Amino acid sequence: MPEFILKPWPWYIAGPLLGLSVPLLLLTGNKSLGISSSLRHICAACLPAGVPFFKYNWRREMWNLMFVAGILAGAALASTVFANPEPVAVNPQTMEDLSVLGVEATGNLMPESIFGAENIMSVSGLIFFVIGGFLVGFGTRYAGGCTSGHTINGLSNLQWPSLIATIGFMAGGFITTHLFLPWILSL
Repeated sequence: MPEFILKPWPWYIAGPLLGLSVPLLLLTGNKSLGISSSLRHICAACLPAGVPFFKYNWRREMWNLMFVAGILAGAALASTVFANPEPVAVNPQTMEDLSVLGVEATGNLMPESIFGAENIMSVSGLIFFVIGGFLVGFGTRYAGGCTSGHTINGLSNLQWPSLIATIGFMAGGFITTHLFLPWILSL
């Protein structure tokens, strides 16, 4: 396997490739990109047609479903065939800040002390997995899209609601990281 495939790509390669997705979408006549919209298409395809929210021509958005299928296939390939055996590079300052909170950053993408199976039934696990999952779903629906849709596609299309949503995502992330995370980890 070529070495460049197994290593993380630098920003100056990955960034332009990601940025080129927006003109490609515009050239193909599509103006929206995001993961959350595909959930609506899946529901429209699978649920009975009596629900008004799902009454539309979801087949016109089939490319979006293929996009999500590609993400799933790419994730499966990246975690098996193209798996990088090296630990995730975490900034030493971040590791120090996490250790103060009792989180051991071992180079895994998701720290076991937070996301391990033994934490699922704990109070902090309930907050992280159940309440956090609900808030992500609610926020995505309330904002009219997810972080990838608003930040990558919406901002590049100069959409004012996407700027507001992205500022909200960033502010929410900062508030959660600095105020709520230490409290949740102390439970």
